[in-house]
Amino acid sequence: MSEEQLSQHRDAIDAIDEQIVQLLNQRASHARTIGEIKGSGIVYRPEREAQVLTRVKSLNRGPLSGETMAKLFREIMSACLALERPLTIAYLGPEGTFSQAAAIKQFGHAAHTMACCSIDEAFRAVEAKTADYVVAPVENSTEGAVGRTLDLMVNTPLKICGEVVLRIHHHLLRKVEGKAGLQRVYSHAQSLSQCHEWLNKNLPAQVQRVSVSSNAEAARLASLDELSAAIAGDAAAENYALLSLAQNIEDEPNNTTRFLVLGMQEVGPSGRDKTSLVISAPNRPGALHTLVEPLARNGVSMDKFESRPSRAGLWEYVFFVDVEGHISGAPLQAALAELADVAAFVKVLGSYPVAVI
Repeated sequence: MSEEQLSQHRDAIDAIDEQIVQLLNQRASHARTIGEIKGSGIVYRPEREAQVLTRVKSLNRGPLSGETMAKLFREIMSACLALERPLTIAYLGPEGTFSQAAAIKQFGHAAHTMACCSIDEAFRAVEAKTADYVVAPVENSTEGAVGRTLDLMVNTPLKICGEVVLRIHHHLLRKVEGKAGLQRVYSHAQSLSQCHEWLNKNLPAQVQRVSVSSNAEAARLASLDELSAAIAGDAAAENYALLSLAQNIEDEPNNTTRFLVLGMQEVGPSGRDKTSLVISAPNRPGALHTLVEPLARNGVSMDKFESRPSRAGLWEYVFFVDVEGHISGAPLQAALAELADVAAFVKVLGSYPVAVI
């Protein structure tokens, strides 16, 4: 390609960039006007964002992928939302956790992410209105449910506003090169389990595996001690200036974690929604069938059914159920009316858009 041809393409890019800048500012101006019309009301509308991202992906004809286009528009919406009011998002810290990565994926870099010492503290921050939303892990494709998040949802006044699905890649990180002299590996208990077989094959048996509160905390501890390593992600490696001794060491190649977004608001229908419930029944034969039957009878499709021990009594359980559809839909309304007659306890945790991957 000649220099003249290159110059033509570069000039075209410059002209397009000028149009993009003008159009982005026009969009931002409309977003700011919408904020002024809404006043001090809710600024974050998950259902609207889901509709925008779905539409953008449907309009995309390449060469950029639909996922890349969605990421770009997520950041555009984040920047425009910040003109109305910057949001504060609580997550399980410290900085560099996958929970923070999920918060950024959902809200973009214009939002302020607030690290908390525990999932409990992150929930309390939103309940006390020192943060707008909490992003908390609820299940992993390899290790299953995150029990603490489920337990907290039984009693919290917060509602589920959205979900985030995050592909999880684990790396073995260390302050120095090589595995020589390594005495211990820090990580969250779930991450140690997710990398169990790799650790068995690639590290000596005498290397101790130490469970800590988060992968980012593991990275912090490894940064203080040359005899230690951590299992964590890219963000933690960057934050604590650690070297990657091995990448993508998770045993399951499709290792994915689902996070929930919770806040004080209820969310309208987006067109492709999910509703989460927690229910319980008296401890007697056929109780489980009694809970499921109203859903089936009203044509409500169930995506998930998870049991957890109840705090109310020995050998009593609550059941976390995800179903397709929005709470405002007639089939789900009918099913809930029947459930209220047969269940000992029913709580709608929230209706929210299905994650736009």
